[in-house]
Amino acid sequence: MIHRISYLLGALLMLALCGDPSQCYSETKGGQTMNIEIRSTAFEEGAMIPKLYTCDGKDISPALSWSGVPAEAKSIVLIMDDPDAPRGTWVHWLLFDIPADTKSLAENVPRVPSLPDGARHGNNSWGSKKIGYGGPCPPSGTHRYFFKIYALDTKLDLKPGATVDQVQQAMKGHVIAEGQLMGKYKR
Repeated sequence: MIHRISYLLGALLMLALCGDPSQCYSETKGGQTMNIEIRSTAFEEGAMIPKLYTCDGKDISPALSWSGVPAEAKSIVLIMDDPDAPRGTWVHWLLFDIPADTKSLAENVPRVPSLPDGARHGNNSWGSKKIGYGGPCPPSGTHRYFFKIYALDTKLDLKPGATVDQVQQAMKGHVIAEGQLMGKYKR
């Protein structure tokens, strides 16, 4: 009975930690997760995201660039989300199987299931705009938007339109480096 309780407590702790994806599926090198530096020409870390990239503007994706992807990486995943949404984390953009040698995404990435380089869009939380970027559009107040980059040691065996849960499940045990950029928007 004590072993069963210990097991259940451990499982509950693991589930609680999985609110932070890095706790669920990050790999480490030398005892710590390798870092990817991610930047945007549109805004600085922690700064306001310009209106152009929101539902109040043209709702196009900002240009992003990154460095620090390990040589052994086979693909990259991008997840943009808003943890401040009233009904829980809102996924604004999900792009996976980005080629590992990619160092940037241009502004206004097309909203198509698959890009010419093989990258695939997953579903976001927008009902009518399920594929591709859906910019910040908070109901009220200031929200934080996290652009998260994960370098994987594999490509994901998923089709365009996969959910963030499916992508995160497939990523487990394959993240070799990660980084994030946070911007804010207020309506």
